[in-house]
Amino acid sequence: MALRHAVLAALLHEELSGYQLAKKFDTGVANFWHALPQQLYAELTRLETEGLVTGREVVQDTRPNKRLFTVTGAGLAELERFTAATAKPSFIRDDLLVKVQAVDQVNAEAVLAQLRERAAFAEAKAELFGSLLRTMRGDRDEEEFLRHGDRIGPYLTCLRGLAFEEGNRDWCLRGAAVLEERRAARARG
Repeated sequence: MALRHAVLAALLHEELSGYQLAKKFDTGVANFWHALPQQLYAELTRLETEGLVTGREVVQDTRPNKRLFTVTGAGLAELERFTAATAKPSFIRDDLLVKVQAVDQVNAEAVLAQLRERAAFAEAKAELFGSLLRTMRGDRDEEEFLRHGDRIGPYLTCLRGLAFEEGNRDWCLRGAAVLEERRAARARG
């Protein structure tokens, strides 16, 4: 997948400025695609040059003018081609896992601290995703929303983000508990 497809998908249901797109990536899209604001602005420029999005200037009195972007028919066709292609399996590539792999031969205290830090980060992200899910479904319970909600795609990706962060949190807490228990056993023994 390329950043272009994540941007096109994010613009499907609403017209956004580059700033709004960056905020949307921070809160929702980030659970499956990370991009810096500079990357998003550059991608919007490329997409507009290729005719996959169109931008319009909005004049503002008290702020600098802004450009709002929407997906074009060609952009939707590109997204159709992308969604029809076979998805590649995902792979984990995580510095913390390399550190845990080496924990028996390195400073275990540093790894333990990083596991705790990552668990706290994952917990905060899980809380954010939980809040987003509640906002998306409104006063409906989850099953009702899943059966009859208007925009199910963002909800499903947010559910995946929640499961991912909960899994990260639980694994980090378990790893930290194992390291702490082993440290305590060595101190006793």
